[in-house]
Amino acid sequence: MEGKCIRSELLGEQYYEIKHQSGLTVLVMEQPQCTGAFAMFGTRYGSVDTCFKLESDDDYTSVPEGIAHYLEHKLFESEELDAFERFAQTGASANAFTSFDKTCYLFQCADRVEENLEILLDFVKHPYFTKETVQKEQGIIGQEIRMYQDNPDWALGFNLYRAVYHKNPVRIDIAGTIESIAQITPELLYACYRTFYNNSNMVLAVAGNLTRAQVLAVCDKVLQKEEPVRFEQIVPEEPDTVAQPYTEAIMPVDLPKFELGFKQPAQPILRDCKERVSMDILLEIIAGKLSPLYHELLEQGLVNPSFYVYYFTGRGFALPTFVGESSDPERVRAAILARIEELRQNGITDEDFALTRKSLYGQELRAFNDMDDLAYQLVDSYFSEETMFSALATYREVTKGDVEAMLDRLQADNSSFSVVKGETK
Repeated sequence: MEGKCIRSELLGEQYYEIKHQSGLTVLVMEQPQCTGAFAMFGTRYGSVDTCFKLESDDDYTSVPEGIAHYLEHKLFESEELDAFERFAQTGASANAFTSFDKTCYLFQCADRVEENLEILLDFVKHPYFTKETVQKEQGIIGQEIRMYQDNPDWALGFNLYRAVYHKNPVRIDIAGTIESIAQITPELLYACYRTFYNNSNMVLAVAGNLTRAQVLAVCDKVLQKEEPVRFEQIVPEEPDTVAQPYTEAIMPVDLPKFELGFKQPAQPILRDCKERVSMDILLEIIAGKLSPLYHELLEQGLVNPSFYVYYFTGRGFALPTFVGESSDPERVRAAILARIEELRQNGITDEDFALTRKSLYGQELRAFNDMDDLAYQLVDSYFSEETMFSALATYREVTKGDVEAMLDRLQADNSSFSVVKGETK
């Protein structure tokens, strides 16, 4: 089973996309020069997926907030050794994460790659939930939720999402709330698992010193054929305007933190690579590390090197943001808005466009030297229905006009500003 070869002539790199007989898509980037491998097993299921309906169902099922993250935790358990203990015996480093639109399980190892891959596939595809273990996990995840609630950076981001969005479930904390996780039962976990952990909704990505024949042999051994599960998800209709323009929290911070976000039009399920690359370039031109504005703010002591720009985007949402610390967050916000207006009036110079595009293109190239990042890129691009080389090609093709067109998407009267301040003495 050779699969489809996806190649970048520019990089001289390639990987294979194979539809395994089980229904799972397998992506393999063979790197015989490397020691060991990195593997990621992901499902297109995240915290935003709280309402769904199987093709055979009459009604939608609403599930408690935080259940995707809860399910991630529970899958590591089994009737015998949990997955972490199994990986510890092979010397592999394992982890998992739940984001807004995906859940991924991963490991990195220097040897015994096939054995570790078998463990990964085995524990993810064999759920084990009981009433007792589910109740036990509520206390553990409850502590995690409280920890996040006490984290100023976490509060800063989610306060912004709640200020921007009226209904989009991206405003929901990934881990849920103490109250929502108390409603989770084994039956609900199994219902979500059967819907979203079907092989047709998942992808396995492996990068490193392993051939596709070896990967497929492990898949043949562990995976059973599954008929595709078809389901619908409710995406709430989101108003064009922000929910509120300003939000503030008082927490123990030495310096006020801020995050400025600009609401984008309702997003399609799939991201557009050209739009994403154009917005990334624009944000860097406005206030990235190479921009005049960043250096002016730095010299004036209004920001420090922790300041950064970020296009927060995923399945069904997109939010250009400016994030940092400042003794006067409002002055920084005003300076960013003024810079956007200046660019809107005068346009972007050829020099700024060329320099910024070259810088970001270089960052994209360097990412291909990181084996950890390769597996993530494979998964992320597959779920976006792109290839992992799509962004590179887009950086070479994008024009200054494409980037300038994004300026109209950054409107001051449709932005939200989140601030976390320390207590006034």
